[in-house]
Amino acid sequence: MSEPSSKDSGATKAPMVYICGECHNENEIRPRDPIRCRECGYRIMYKKRTKRCILFNFT
Repeated sequence: MSEPSSKDSGATKAPMVYICGECHNENEIRPRDPIRCRECGYRIMYKKRTKRCILFNFT
């Protein structure tokens, strides 16, 4: 009855991996962190491509 909700358990707190547009270093950025490379300070970051198989069905 008093189980914690699984909706917001860890999905919003997990860091995302972004790649710097200047030095191509991988950075883990959490929500509320500034969007800035930790190595060179560049502010343009690209989200890392997923390894999950995504299939689009156009019919």
